[in-house]
Amino acid sequence: MPTYRKESHIRSILKGISWRIIATTDTIAVVLLITCIYGNCSIENAIKIGTLEFAIKLLVYYLHERIWQNILERKTVNKKQTLHKTISWRIIATTMTFLISGTILEAFDDISLFIALTELFTKFALYYLHERLWLKLPLGKVRQFFFGKKN
Repeated sequence: MPTYRKESHIRSILKGISWRIIATTDTIAVVLLITCIYGNCSIENAIKIGTLEFAIKLLVYYLHERIWQNILERKTVNKKQTLHKTISWRIIATTMTFLISGTILEAFDDISLFIALTELFTKFALYYLHERLWLKLPLGKVRQFFFGKKN
């Protein structure tokens, strides 16, 4: 099991961007699916919700990531700790999805609720896998890959 070392701010930002790309793609697909099931298909609303989520949640993700940096620093990270981090993020992110969906769709109703609940399950699995993959990428390798520099 990898020992958690404090990551650089650049790594947290890049990790956030990679997550937001995955998560936003999922959000757009989920919004489109749920709105179509309810007979109100709207790619425009799906893209609006996805775009707003990308912007807002990138910042919130970064803050969440930095808090967990302090919680896990110098600890051996096991699957249970990754699960706890995943649960904490899902509570925050699912609540935000419900609020953003309700705002864009101008109704905090079944549609907004089902969007949030559907992504609760899809993103739970995606986030957990994303976290485990980033744990496998050694510190300093991200900076080398993107900027050609060594730590």
